[in-house]
Amino acid sequence: MGSGCCFRSTNKDKMIPSPMVVRVQAILQKEMVREFLAEFISTFVMMVFGLGSVAHMVLRGNTLGSYFAVNVGFGFGVTIGVHVAGKISGAHMNAAVTFTNCALGYLSWKKFPVYILGQFLGSFLAAVTIYFLFYTAIMEFTGGILTVTGPIATANIFATYLPDHMTLWRGFLDEVIVTGMLQLGIFAITDKRNNPALQGTESVVIGILIVIIGVSLGMNSGYAINPSRDLPPRFFTFIAGWGTQVFRDKNWWWVPVVAPTLGAYLGGIIYTVFIGCTIPREPQIMENPMEYEDHQLPKTIPHHTTTSSLASVSVSTSNKSSIRPAPPANDSIRIQQF
Repeated sequence: MGSGCCFRSTNKDKMIPSPMVVRVQAILQKEMVREFLAEFISTFVMMVFGLGSVAHMVLRGNTLGSYFAVNVGFGFGVTIGVHVAGKISGAHMNAAVTFTNCALGYLSWKKFPVYILGQFLGSFLAAVTIYFLFYTAIMEFTGGILTVTGPIATANIFATYLPDHMTLWRGFLDEVIVTGMLQLGIFAITDKRNNPALQGTESVVIGILIVIIGVSLGMNSGYAINPSRDLPPRFFTFIAGWGTQVFRDKNWWWVPVVAPTLGAYLGGIIYTVFIGCTIPREPQIMENPMEYEDHQLPKTIPHHTTTSSLASVSVSTSNKSSIRPAPPANDSIRIQQF
């Protein structure tokens, strides 16, 4: 005969989480914390894919990268970012979009700094990640000389810079218009009252919108269209060895912050005023047609009826009431909501 041990599960065997774990779990359940983390991670994902595609184009040219590949990288980086955080924060990943949603009343202003902080930190960390992933390729391409302009410039891996054929204010106008197109498109794609993308495909359609903007309007200013995409990586290049030239070159650094914010706001207003406010409201189903009929009856009829969704109660002038079953739902009367 052999000997064996029998282990019996008891309540004492259950692991009791430590106070620290309980405290952390309670913090992570707070709405603003979850939204901060959602914006942080989704922006990080978008920027890693986007900046990585730019690194391929700059460091290897037509052999491993291309301008079209950059558009695809950023476009579908946005798509994955929406899947990461869409149900939690809306996956803005863009300070201009967040500002517009707050200014138009779709998001509380108290959440604005939470969203912006998450986006900026996520974008900055993505720049750090790409720098270390491509460090040896950057050093080989530049010979260890980190420059903003010239044939071996690599600062443009991380942020946008104005090309020679553009002036500062033409670039500003370009960013305003392009970001306005972005915001108008996002509102159209997600507006349930209009003709939105099919449920579950919104992220893909928004990603395609980014690709279309890039291939059609991206040449002039690099279509930053997002302060969260441009400023944090630019600041990283400042401290990583590219120096103050990242802010001095054509004094461009502030344009990808201000112009997209203005453009997104204008695009949101244009959609809201000229499209959103002109969409006819959908008919509303009245739960109790008896109430509608009572409004149509002459006031000389002695019985008045008030109804609820569960039963209709008829109250006579003799203060006696009787309850009868509510009419079936398919007999509901459709009325126009004004």
